Amino acid sequence: NGFNYSFIEKNILYDGSQLRSFFCEEVSGIRGNAIISFIGPAKVKEHMVDIEDKKNREFIFSDNMLHFIIEIFDKDLLKEILLKRLFLSIISDEINKKIKVKRLIRRENGIYDGKKKLTVAVATCSPVSCLIHIGLNIVKTGTPIRVACLNDYKINPEKFSLKLMKLFADEFKSVLHSPKKVKSVK
Repeated sequence: NGFNYSFIEKNILYDGSQLRSFFCEEVSGIRGNAIISFIGPAKVKEHMVDIEDKKNREFIFSDNMLHFIIEIFDKDLLKEILLKRLFLSIISDEINKKIKVKRLIRRENGIYDGKKKLTVAVATCSPVSCLIHIGLNIVKTGTPIRVACLNDYKINPEKFSLKLMKLFADEFKSVLHSPKKVKSVK
């Protein structure tokens, strides 16, 4: 019950409607737990999942982002939020390794370079699964706030996404194996 992953070649406008059951399978053919990535602009208003952001009218816009959607056939939102934060930490660690300095930090549900935010992230559940969306700005244009972007760090989005998805899949597989190697206590 590990993860399969795929980079989708086609540019996709992310408007939030993609955060639904079986979207990963629809675009990649992967059945079951999956993580996919794709590149495209973000314009999230109508399909906003974060009710606080929606109430505050903090909609998501970007001219170009690297998007990840993770679907896990489990119904534990708390676990999904922890997995989202784990993936954000993996992303932050990998960028810091690439630029050879610890510039980026993960705070709660985002990655920051100083006060500039690199990511958007949300986790939610559907009737059959839990879902995560993480978006990383590729460029700084079209955003409602000052942001960091992958171009700042000279990162190729497609190649980087494949590395990140493999690291996340390996980490998930390792977590699934961990309970099998410990005994219970009295």
